[in-house]
Amino acid sequence: MTTTDDRLALGIIGAGIMGERLIGAIHGAPDSPVRVAALWDPAPAALDRIGAAFPTVPRVSDAAAVVAASACVYVASPPASHLGYARAALAAGRTVFCEKPLAIDRAEARAFVAEAGASGAVNFPFASSPGVAALERWIAEGAVGTPRRLTIAVAFARWPRPWQADAARWLDARAEGGFTREVVSHFLFLARRLLGPLDWLAGRVDFPEAGRSERSIDVTLNAGGIPVTLTGRVGGVPEDDHNTWTFEGEAGAIRLRDWAIAERLGPDGRFTPGPDALPNAQARPIALRRQLDGVVRMTRGEPHHLATFAEALAVQEVVEGILTL
Repeated sequence: MTTTDDRLALGIIGAGIMGERLIGAIHGAPDSPVRVAALWDPAPAALDRIGAAFPTVPRVSDAAAVVAASACVYVASPPASHLGYARAALAAGRTVFCEKPLAIDRAEARAFVAEAGASGAVNFPFASSPGVAALERWIAEGAVGTPRRLTIAVAFARWPRPWQADAARWLDARAEGGFTREVVSHFLFLARRLLGPLDWLAGRVDFPEAGRSERSIDVTLNAGGIPVTLTGRVGGVPEDDHNTWTFEGEAGAIRLRDWAIAERLGPDGRFTPGPDALPNAQARPIALRRQLDGVVRMTRGEPHHLATFAEALAVQEVVEGILTL
């Protein structure tokens, strides 16, 4: 379902942070190939907040109305609800663009991927990141040479992060939340996309507070046969959200810092940003607009660069494996 100017009709289920960011990316680009066809969230306050910021976005009465108005449905609700909405959209002949993880139950996620085929994708923005494109270019140019190791480190002053306070009920719960699902999954996707399949897993995860999500992880695994060391911590750092993805080889090292900034290790032993490096606040809208281009191609049945359901499931398998160590 498209308008007369052929913009893709995208329906959105979920008026939280991710839904709002995607709407911002659409409205921030006058030539966007996508329009918001409908928005729904079970929380009236969330809908009102989006309505105040984007008054032209059509708000509808339920999820079924979103599906009816759309060619593609973006599922940006809490994880436990993802598969129900995704299945309803697919049953109506729509494509699906879903937040990760696909589900909170791995068996259900496997069954869904087997039945859904290529009719959807998952929102891992590193698939469209300018910083990641720089890393790929440097790898192709030989900046790393023969790979030796990958190190992933994430740290947070507190969890959930301040801007996620409204979603703390599920973001800090064992069933759906935690920084491993919410943040580490992105960096594991990046490892898989750039280096190869993820396998072998050892380490430990710490749940010091009953009923709440993890507070630290220390894990080793492989990506395409390359050793990976993964650490995550809540507390002990001043930053709300600090992360590095560092790839080392015999010829040098490169990294992605704080979600977006591509850096190379110099002769002085310091990492220096690339000439076109952008902080996350500037890089995120670019990546989201590129994600939307991929959504258009996916819905048209054309080749695209988005994370497939199968890729997302492979990441989820590792994430849930970490949380059961």
